[in-house]
Amino acid sequence: MDIDRARGVLCGIACGDALGRPVEFMPASEIRAEHGQLDEMIGNGTWNQPAGTITDDTEQALCIARSLAEQHEFDPADIAERFVAWYDSGPFDIGGMTRRSLSQLKHGDEWDEAGQHVWESSPEGQNAGNGSVMRCAPLAIPYATNWDRLVEVSRQSSQITHADPRCTYGCTILNLTVAGLLDNADTPLQDALDEVGSDAPAELVTALQPLARGDSLDTLETSGYVVHSLQTALHDGLFAENVEEAIVTAVNRGGDTDTIGAIAGAVAGARFGESQLPERWMSAIDEVGELESLASQLTTLS
Repeated sequence: MDIDRARGVLCGIACGDALGRPVEFMPASEIRAEHGQLDEMIGNGTWNQPAGTITDDTEQALCIARSLAEQHEFDPADIAERFVAWYDSGPFDIGGMTRRSLSQLKHGDEWDEAGQHVWESSPEGQNAGNGSVMRCAPLAIPYATNWDRLVEVSRQSSQITHADPRCTYGCTILNLTVAGLLDNADTPLQDALDEVGSDAPAELVTALQPLARGDSLDTLETSGYVVHSLQTALHDGLFAENVEEAIVTAVNRGGDTDTIGAIAGAVAGARFGESQLPERWMSAIDEVGELESLASQLTTLS
């Protein structure tokens, strides 16, 4: 596996996350008013928001990557324990379903029970957030060539906190797409959709199928709903001409900027590699060294 691309996945998550943090939940018009137009940001290098701070997106991705590297395999119980320890550390940000699921784990639920219980007690509209899809891409590195196992671990990693099928299959489709990019696939998203077939929720497939055909969409949503986040992030990650454009475009849309930026960053990082991420971003993120080391370790597990 190309180590530059593997590192691009993890560092792309962190760059998108850090870039999106200062403008999270701001509308696109307010971001443009403060930071200028997209082409100006890219052209003159003024989009310098990362300030050494990441959010729960990268922190949970690190939990998964550390577990994989230390356990030498996917161990959902170990990952759940790491999530709880992270939760107890008082993180800067944490999603509602994640908080509730980790509280369930602390009170005795097993790793495959907590998210299920939270999902079953959550009404439609509050039960399919993007909190698992934002963190799952490290799994695509060690399991890039074992798609049966990648499908299984992607769904299980989501189930710890987000058991809705739109979330579990959202993680699966994202990871299969990233795995395809790491393997130089010509049609990575279509290959991912073909792999999950009719098992995936129709709403999710319907939202992503136009992108798989190569259709650029004029209207993209930026809410925390997993279908919206995945559609927008995959659009920007797959259609951009370079990794900087992908991440800046995603963040510049407003809304859930850190998470959509992180997902787009994982996809674009797998396409273009860590070497194409702007140095002004990388140098501002304290965790880059560990992310690079973990990515290299994960390639040896494949």
